[in-house]
Amino acid sequence: MRQFFLSLFVFCFALTLYAQTPKLPIIGISGTSNSEGAVQVPAAYIKAVLRAGGVPVVLPINGDIEVIKKMTASIDALILTGGEDVAPQKYNEEPHPFLEKVNPGRDVFDIALVKAAVERRIPVLGICRGHQVMNVAFGGTLYQDIPSQIKTEVLKHRQQAPRRQGTHQVILEENSVLAKILGKTAVMTNSFHHQAVKDIAPNFIITGRTSDGVVEAMEMRDNPRVYSVQFHPESSVAEGADELLPLFTHLVALAGDKR
Repeated sequence: MRQFFLSLFVFCFALTLYAQTPKLPIIGISGTSNSEGAVQVPAAYIKAVLRAGGVPVVLPINGDIEVIKKMTASIDALILTGGEDVAPQKYNEEPHPFLEKVNPGRDVFDIALVKAAVERRIPVLGICRGHQVMNVAFGGTLYQDIPSQIKTEVLKHRQQAPRRQGTHQVILEENSVLAKILGKTAVMTNSFHHQAVKDIAPNFIITGRTSDGVVEAMEMRDNPRVYSVQFHPESSVAEGADELLPLFTHLVALAGDKR
């Protein structure tokens, strides 16, 4: 009997220590699917979250709203990843001749996911397609193809340089979330997109553009914990570069506060 109570004491003591140990924030990363139906996420997102001190968890595509809500209830922050074009039907347009590959199932998933995350008020970082999805999810529209739809002279937004290399500058609004995170109002970024934000969603504000006017960053008007970029900071962060690492450490810090 004495041995039993001793074991019970040790168990309860260990449980108390576990409950008091700070837990690392869980960062959900939206997944996509390949041609074989396998769920996948580029490794750079995983590495960037790990470097920032978070626990990366891949969220698989599904269309069940209740499951999606439970997903957001189990994470402390969300990263919406890059990938395919967003189907124009999601913002009441017909497909442009230069529209590229779309993934309707992923559109449904990503839009429901970001809406559930915002409703729960967890931090959200949208990247490339994720930036565009956030705009569409809350009532904005997209240029389906920058070169053919923006009539003024535009920069090269699809670089052929290595992914970690910045090829053009993004100018940030002085009091924006991104400018405060990075401590500067201009940053060199990489560029891998042919679509872009056109009409900004009513509850978002534009916080970054390239010199040709293309939207490169935005944040939610009444919730600065929700922000997005058109470029790919994870590519350089995953390879050890530190300039854009604060975009992820800030997200993880916010997630820790939420936890």
